[in-house]
Amino acid sequence: MFDYFKYLTAAVMTVIAVWRFPAVRYGDAHRRALWGGYAGFAVALWLYTPAAMDAVDRVPVVDLSALLRHFASTAAIIASLTYVATSYGKTSRAEVPRHVAVSRWIARASYRAGAVGVTLLTVLFFTVVERDKPSDNFLVDHAGQWGVAVYMTVFYFFPFVTTAVCGYQWTRAARQAECTSMRIGLGLMGTAMWMGFIHTMARVTILWADVLFPLSASTMRILVDATSIWMNLLFLIVATGASIPTTRAAVARWKSWRTLYKIYPLWFDLVQAFPGTSLYPPGRRLSELRHVRVPIDVRLDRWTQDIADACEKLRYYAPRDLMFAAEDATASHPDPELAAEAYWIKAALQAAESTSANTYPAASLREKPFVDTDSEAAWLARVSTAYSHVTGEQVRDLLHRCATVEKFSDPNRQALHGSASHST
Repeated sequence: MFDYFKYLTAAVMTVIAVWRFPAVRYGDAHRRALWGGYAGFAVALWLYTPAAMDAVDRVPVVDLSALLRHFASTAAIIASLTYVATSYGKTSRAEVPRHVAVSRWIARASYRAGAVGVTLLTVLFFTVVERDKPSDNFLVDHAGQWGVAVYMTVFYFFPFVTTAVCGYQWTRAARQAECTSMRIGLGLMGTAMWMGFIHTMARVTILWADVLFPLSASTMRILVDATSIWMNLLFLIVATGASIPTTRAAVARWKSWRTLYKIYPLWFDLVQAFPGTSLYPPGRRLSELRHVRVPIDVRLDRWTQDIADACEKLRYYAPRDLMFAAEDATASHPDPELAAEAYWIKAALQAAESTSANTYPAASLREKPFVDTDSEAAWLARVSTAYSHVTGEQVRDLLHRCATVEKFSDPNRQALHGSASHST
């Protein structure tokens, strides 16, 4: 049963690492360090599972999975320390608070200490650790060996420092957080770090106690398994705490994705009609929505600009009275302003296919009180939905109305022009 718990913890940490992977490409040092911590711990947790251990143990180095697991954990710990240090940003005050200065000093020192620690772990692993045969549980099978106690003490030095620093900083930040979700998330992460601190102290105590006062194999297994469950539980708490503050961002990202999905038909037809409006040729809907070359909020902003630019170009192809005809045709629609804009765009696009550009542009679309890109995108998503339901017959009827109006209005304008010249 405990093995399933290991797989669950590793899978959860992997999901979070994958979710935050865009930070590697688009994020700053702060977010990249956080991703590095999640990724490192995900690798370490997978190396702790039976399947990964069996795969690695095929390499002719006894207990190599344990060494690799400790390497990955060390890298994740250094990334976590960097994350804590960079979370304070650049302090403009002349006097830096002591806890900030200490965190930054530890983060800077962690790189050198990590290099020394990895080297020392490697040397100890191949010299003082007795590895006559592969072990199913590294600590239990090597219980009572002073070499393993020294080796693990060196390794646990890093999580000891990290859990103390992160526990203090995140607990302190949780008390000062104004956002409820951030306060809960940081509180859980701080709690998990103090659990990690206790776990580290307990592990070191158990190892040296077994060297000085040998314990029975069953007692040692119970203690190791108990602390292992404790460790996996704290990782799940960290994952939960880290996920809570991102729920708002996740909801916003999902809304942006849905808006892009709805806007696509309108955007695609417009940028197809006017090549060069978009920075790149449009592709199929799914390919446009799944690529990660541009952040989703940037793409949403670009698409709204593309649509606005294309509508400006459409004004030179749209009949002069198209907007008035569209408003008359949609007067009985539940949302006439939205429907009129959809009719205008579709009819203007059809006119652009069969006529040349006019010298003077038609009247622009009605002004709308947009306060930001999100509100404009939400409007365009609704327009795109209405646009997709406009039939070809409705468009032809609308253009026919405009042609009829212009046919009868031009002689009147000529007569007025002639009478004005005569009176002059």
